[in-house]
Amino acid sequence: MKNYVLVIAAVAFVACKTKSPSMEKKAITYPETKKTNTIDTYHGVNVPDPYRWLEDDRSAETGAWVKAQNVVTQEYLSQIRFRESIKNRLTTLWNYEKVGAPFIEGDYTYFYKNDGLQNQYVIYRYPTAGTISDAVVFLDPNKFSKDGTTSLGGASFTKDGSLFAYAISEGGSDWRKIIVMDAKTMKKVGDTIRDVKFSGISWRGNEGFYYSSYDKPTGSELSAMTDQHKLYFHKMNTPQSQDKLVFGGVPSEKYRYISGGVTDDMNYLTISARTSTNGGKLFMKSLKDENAPLVTVLDNFDTNTYLLHNEGSKLWFVTDLDAPNQRIVTTDFKNPVPSTWKDVVAETQYVLSASTGGGYIFADYTVDAVTKILQLNMDGSEVRTVKLPGVGSAGGFGAKDKDKTLYYSFTNYTTPGSIYKYDIATGASTLYNTPKIDFDESQYESKQVFYTSKDGTKIPMIISHKKGMELNGQNPTILYGYGGFNVSLNPGFSVSRAAWMEMGGVYAVANLRGGGEYGKKWHDAGTKMQKQNVFDDFIAAGEWLKNNNYTDTKHLAIQGGSNGGLLVGAVMLQRPDLAGVAFPAVGVLDMLRYNKFTAGAGWAYDYGTAEDSPEMFKYLKGYSPLHNVKEGVYYPATMITTGDHDDRVVPAHSFKFAAELQAKQAGTNPVLIRIETDAGHGAGKPTAKIIEEAADIYGFALFNMGVKM
Repeated sequence: MKNYVLVIAAVAFVACKTKSPSMEKKAITYPETKKTNTIDTYHGVNVPDPYRWLEDDRSAETGAWVKAQNVVTQEYLSQIRFRESIKNRLTTLWNYEKVGAPFIEGDYTYFYKNDGLQNQYVIYRYPTAGTISDAVVFLDPNKFSKDGTTSLGGASFTKDGSLFAYAISEGGSDWRKIIVMDAKTMKKVGDTIRDVKFSGISWRGNEGFYYSSYDKPTGSELSAMTDQHKLYFHKMNTPQSQDKLVFGGVPSEKYRYISGGVTDDMNYLTISARTSTNGGKLFMKSLKDENAPLVTVLDNFDTNTYLLHNEGSKLWFVTDLDAPNQRIVTTDFKNPVPSTWKDVVAETQYVLSASTGGGYIFADYTVDAVTKILQLNMDGSEVRTVKLPGVGSAGGFGAKDKDKTLYYSFTNYTTPGSIYKYDIATGASTLYNTPKIDFDESQYESKQVFYTSKDGTKIPMIISHKKGMELNGQNPTILYGYGGFNVSLNPGFSVSRAAWMEMGGVYAVANLRGGGEYGKKWHDAGTKMQKQNVFDDFIAAGEWLKNNNYTDTKHLAIQGGSNGGLLVGAVMLQRPDLAGVAFPAVGVLDMLRYNKFTAGAGWAYDYGTAEDSPEMFKYLKGYSPLHNVKEGVYYPATMITTGDHDDRVVPAHSFKFAAELQAKQAGTNPVLIRIETDAGHGAGKPTAKIIEEAADIYGFALFNMGVKM
């Protein structure tokens, strides 16, 4: 391990009883944010929205406000002299080679690699008959733009590996372009497909591919509603204007999320159609006959089902129908409705997801937020429990039917992700690649605890830190949460979190209700008029950390992004005494209007909408961060983060919340908003921007915790 003692000494945590001159906070003069008399009426109740004008992302006035806020934020951050030391250490720590698992397409073996500080991963390849030493660059996304803000947003090869389609995102936007290359010559072919959003790329032979998109909205493409998703087929060597509408586009029945996928044997097209992020209809179509009818598998939005595998007309589905933790069933295409389904893998107490490879099913179970893998025959009988390298998260157990080996990844909060080669016949795992990172994982530990939430529910939390750390009640601690959309927070290594722990920090992740760790019931327990459960779970996590002497209010920071940004916003208002620092990132913060932007209406399964009923309106308004900031309350030191190209959770949420909090904050705790330019919701963000943001966050946290440097 390299010597970095001097660097760490510069940012080591020391309990601060008196502030040194460098720790004195400068008074902040916030940009003036005008108020208007905009008022909305919900079920007879008038609700002022004085900062509505900030929703116009195309106006010069909003642009000027953004620039002014960023000036204030950067001026504040510039007084934190140790911030540069943190950035330097993050840069050093990040600078290691990262290699993905190899995969074969046609005559070549491909893999993703980042040399260390490259903004985007590069795709390499070599002839499968050769060796990795013969590898050459196949596609370098770092050349898409000078500043690295244009990224790869999805890719797909034809079955024979001769054609390669890839999607690009510009400035972090969810809108994509799809470009096709001849894999042999590495030259672009055919038309560039534009205005694609929330889409896969699924080839039908070499003829063309299916993709999904919305009609281009009127007004701002970054904030206007997009609620009529459509599935298209693009035929190679024809213009996009001739693409065939396959599904959707019927005004009487809008679908917000439509996806299409072709089976490996090219015999069937599956179509998933949803109005929200949970539950959807499922259809199939034979591709042997162009005029074949659409076959309905499920005709309601109550469950989640997807096609796992097929052998001829025999189908395997993964479903939560009558199985909240999911099961695997089999049926036949001739009559694939639920009444014909037969269990292959029955539901268990643990949440199931599944993949196939080499003629087997790999059942991935989440057991208290960590991974357990079973290898099964196609009839569901058990072959073995896969022996994993440790306790953590494993992924990638998928391969082609004829493959003899597959590659999977393994990681946890203290172990950098490594790639293992798995012999499907014997079950033997061998290390394929492990990163050479300047981090001694043997000096750190993670442990899982279960704490009690307000209503008595047991909630798991994983806490990571240096071994031998003293429980003195003053350790700088970040508590992270999400709690929504059936998303599970599984253990995974993060370079920035490693730097935090290196400096003596504690990193705690709470697996809140609303997530997917314990299946559909766990998810539903944190939705709509049960959303308060999520906030209570998070508050209880913070109290547990303080009661067990990990930290105290002053040294606790709460953090979350997107739905987790909502979590942090709601909790810091409900319990301003819980934490000393708050980081709501790209958050859903206006709960009365979230459904008015982009695809936000699709989040109603989790949230409900203000239009649903007087009761739902009252409940949403009761916790909406924007509507619950109170005059004269001492709120935590807060740095809100967002991106100016975020077209998933539009930055207006963060803009309006920042304005409201700046206007009403009591005391001297800062309320800053850090607005990243040419950045979206997070995916594809360049490495350089990630490092800068992490240094700003850690610097802000330590400075406001009063840690002496």
